[in-house]
Amino acid sequence: MKADLLLKDGLIVWPDLGTGRGSVAVRDGKIAAILAQGEDLPAHRVIPCHGAWIMPGLIDPHTHFGFGAGDDDFRTESRSAALGGVTSYLSFHRSADLADSTPRWIAAGERLSCLDFGCHFGLTSLRHVAQLPEVMERFGVNSAKLYLMYKGASGAAKGFTEIDDGLLFAAMRQLASLPGSVLGVHCENVEVIPGLRTPLREAGRDDLAAWDEQSPDFLEAENVFRVGYFSEKTRCRVNIVHLSAGEGLDIVQMLRGRRHPAPIEVETCAHYLSLSTDSTAGLLGKVNPPLRGRRDVDALWNGIAKRQILTVGSDHVPRKRATKGPDIWQASAGFPGIATLLPVLITEGWHRRGIPPERLAAVTSANVAALYRIPGKGSMRVGDDADLVVVDPDCERVVQAATLESHSDYSPYEGMTLRGWPSLTVAGGRVMMENGTLTDEAETRRGRYLHRTSGAG
Repeated sequence: MKADLLLKDGLIVWPDLGTGRGSVAVRDGKIAAILAQGEDLPAHRVIPCHGAWIMPGLIDPHTHFGFGAGDDDFRTESRSAALGGVTSYLSFHRSADLADSTPRWIAAGERLSCLDFGCHFGLTSLRHVAQLPEVMERFGVNSAKLYLMYKGASGAAKGFTEIDDGLLFAAMRQLASLPGSVLGVHCENVEVIPGLRTPLREAGRDDLAAWDEQSPDFLEAENVFRVGYFSEKTRCRVNIVHLSAGEGLDIVQMLRGRRHPAPIEVETCAHYLSLSTDSTAGLLGKVNPPLRGRRDVDALWNGIAKRQILTVGSDHVPRKRATKGPDIWQASAGFPGIATLLPVLITEGWHRRGIPPERLAAVTSANVAALYRIPGKGSMRVGDDADLVVVDPDCERVVQAATLESHSDYSPYEGMTLRGWPSLTVAGGRVMMENGTLTDEAETRRGRYLHRTSGAG
């Protein structure tokens, strides 16, 4: 056999299993062979890795494509993702009628994205809940998300009038009847926030710490308990998305230890593992839930080390810098992060805390593929899609938004030095990025829609 591509003499990273010296051969878009150190195989192109990590390409489970330049986000943000070693992603799709809008959404991605992609359905009404059996089967989607921060007046301001505990419970009962499905939930008790926010604004506060104080960690933790308790009663598998604080993780562990443990998973994001209320990002760091204190950063890393946290995503939102003001109260929430996801995790996890690369690969690839039932991705097995990233763990770069290829024109990590950057990104066997520069393949490749095992099957 002659391979199309041979990644030669690297440190192969098997998610949660360990590492070993060797080479990876690629043929026809698949992993064709994994060779032990010293073994060789002819290939049309050989790329020496010189001991660099060879990891499964990242699957970012939490992105918001469309929040920047509409459909064109599929083009710009998929290329930004490839720069950072992300080889596929899941984004949130929300509309009044999921059956009607999803084909157009998929078509836009297939036309513009250079990486494989899939979606989670956003649930904001009982109509959406009723549609789930049909649309999950039809479009191969097994995940949905409900936004508890849009209850009451907060939701009404955005046109959502049905988000309450009744919708949460109805969604759980529906999804519990659809095997293999999972409900992601944004946990914040928004009803308490106004009483905390008003005195902060009246005092003239305009800082990241004030954003944390108007929605403190216990409001997230209270919602985590409610979601987990309903999960226990309905047997709906839930995923607490973008968990921001240690107290919420404590609640999850308590629910897991009950007589009938809740089927509850946890996702966190790179910014909660690196940034805090004292970040120099200032208004650029406004996000929901808020950035917390350094103790919470450490608590979440402890949760990753102990395998209490299943996945890590970016919560990438590609809006412009102009939306981040004029003060903390009016600035848009969210920021870009897909291109820096892996460097942040290597800097904060491997270099500062000794989290092994196989653990980082698990939370960014294998666990995502398993939770969302994405076949052929997330591991380092022969026959899997050749979605791979080669990482120089000692490469240092200063983050500059202008080099990240995003529609967004800023980064909350702007000016920071991160240590551990990908030198090569391979998607479907094609080299998308080499030595920090996108290749022609990133312009010509078209990603495929990830039709996953449906909730009904």
